[in-house]
Amino acid sequence: MYLSRVELDLTRRAVMQALAAPQKLHGAVESAFAGERRRRLWRLDRLGGKLYLLLLSEDRPDLAGITAQFGPAEGAGAAETRDYTPLLQRITPGSTWQFRLTANPTKSCSAPGAAAARGAVRAHCTVEYQRQWLLQRAEKHGFALTPDSFTVTASRWLQFAKGGDRRRPVTLLSVTYEGVLQVTDPQAFCQMLSQGLGRGKAYGLGLMTVMHRG
Repeated sequence: MYLSRVELDLTRRAVMQALAAPQKLHGAVESAFAGERRRRLWRLDRLGGKLYLLLLSEDRPDLAGITAQFGPAEGAGAAETRDYTPLLQRITPGSTWQFRLTANPTKSCSAPGAAAARGAVRAHCTVEYQRQWLLQRAEKHGFALTPDSFTVTASRWLQFAKGGDRRRPVTLLSVTYEGVLQVTDPQAFCQMLSQGLGRGKAYGLGLMTVMHRG
């Protein structure tokens, strides 16, 4: 596995357009790999007043196209890729990690009188239910949380036309969580880190990154 980071230039028109239509970044991410198209995890992060694209992938990407389209004009130091395997190998039972996750917390709402059928998918719009959503998924994905060990730090709606077709509108709620977790099942946890959590992975949602707490 590889974790890549590309600095995005907020003065470029292409970047502003991509922020309004995440499928543009999805296309740029996929173009960084040769061969069969596969869904890769990615996320936008702000750090030190700068905006970055984070990308997790099985194969090492060619970031030249993303940098040319969205990166700073000078280009130097705008992109880097690191081997993610050493971090995954450090994940052991009971280890604690600082984490950041941007996800799409949702629920399935059944229509009246149709309890057996799967209902429409709706976003959790309150912080209380957004927190419950993550707490409820922790055990399945190999980690433990307490209600006071994490917070919701950001929440925003993504609204755009899928494939540029206004007849196919997409509305997603992007929620960012930050806090500290403890690993209970390393295999399940590593699988979640590699495959993501929740819906909307094509649009920059589902990627959790972690930093060892020692």
